Amino acid sequence: MDKFYYELKVTPNSHYELYLDLVSSLTYEAVEELNDSIIVRSESRLEDIKDGIELFTHGLNDNISKDIKCKMVLEEKENEDWIQKYKDAVEPVTVGRFHIHPSWTEAKSDKINILIDPALSFGSGHHETTSSCLKAISNYVKDGDTLIDVGTGSGILAIGASKIGAICDICDTDGFAVKDALENFKSNNTKVNNSWEGSALVSNKTYDVVIANIVADVLIMINKDLKKVLKDGGILIISGILTVYEQKVLKRFQDLKIVETIHKNEWTTLVLKKEMINE
Repeated sequence: MDKFYYELKVTPNSHYELYLDLVSSLTYEAVEELNDSIIVRSESRLEDIKDGIELFTHGLNDNISKDIKCKMVLEEKENEDWIQKYKDAVEPVTVGRFHIHPSWTEAKSDKINILIDPALSFGSGHHETTSSCLKAISNYVKDGDTLIDVGTGSGILAIGASKIGAICDICDTDGFAVKDALENFKSNNTKVNNSWEGSALVSNKTYDVVIANIVADVLIMINKDLKKVLKDGGILIISGILTVYEQKVLKRFQDLKIVETIHKNEWTTLVLKKEMINE
């Protein structure tokens, strides 16, 4: 262990969840939330991440509001057991029928437990989009449903669905995410039906449920792919949508019926249905 490490403290005055999502995507290091701040610690210098956040803030000011500010403090500190401190800061999450917890906390006997240790891939249950998708899965996925999780990340959504009894395929354009998801399936003593690196269109099947928790621009770009692999009468759950872009996304899915809209802070999750041809 090096004698010193670097700590970057990021404190935005608004759009906190958007900054949290950004920081999580910029680093492989553990990210801690503390008193409205986002903290990254590393034995490598963190100037590149700091520069990226500054550019991101300029972009938000140009496109959303001139009043967005983000205070950042980068310090060199004497090393300590901050990995344990990070573990201590990770709280389990209960949403719908599910209890999501890391390996160092207890399961709940009255819930469907999902064991996820926060890692490189997105999705530990803490983000609004993940928890909203799990809520939708609790309400709309049934035993025996066929399901594809597009952009699976940690695999948490497909793991939850498989524990309900769904037959799950997963895919992601990031091969490391697919590998990570498969390890998480093993840790949860459940199986994935099929997995691959790439898009939904690699599959030649249609599904009862299609899930995509990505970002608004990508959902718009792949809207035809998602609908192509969705059965008539099937349910599409899409998330990763900042509420300011909700209508923009809905325009590309206006041929589907809105079943439910879930709002949580700045984020929107949409549950849509592909009507049966004879309906």
